[in-house]
Amino acid sequence: MLKFCLINLTYKYDEDILRDMDQLAAYLKKARKEKRLTLRAVQQETGVSNPYLSQLENGKIRKPSPSILHKLADCYDVSYELLLQLSGHPTPKRQNPPRPAHRIGTKLEDLTEDEEEKLTEYLEFLRARKQK
Repeated sequence: MLKFCLINLTYKYDEDILRDMDQLAAYLKKARKEKRLTLRAVQQETGVSNPYLSQLENGKIRKPSPSILHKLADCYDVSYELLLQLSGHPTPKRQNPPRPAHRIGTKLEDLTEDEEEKLTEYLEFLRARKQK
């Protein structure tokens, strides 16, 4: 009984992977056609061979390298992160942009929105006064 369950879980997992790979193939083909590019034109622009591109679009190549995906993302003007995700590669986590490192930055880390707004107003007042 346990062996049967494991086989079913494995089969479902493989089915999910295949569906993602089919999404990658379909997405690449659609992106190329939307740009009205032939496989040969993509080959010339990216350096990726025509047969390789064809195999990608037909789902025969399951996990292209990140460098290939990067070239295609640039060529098709699509999200590199999405191509990585569709091909099963790990994707980077989004981080908040770093805050400016001012001399007083550490003193201002715990400001409320109201305090931040008042400080911004006061700074604008000081700058306007300085310009006079």
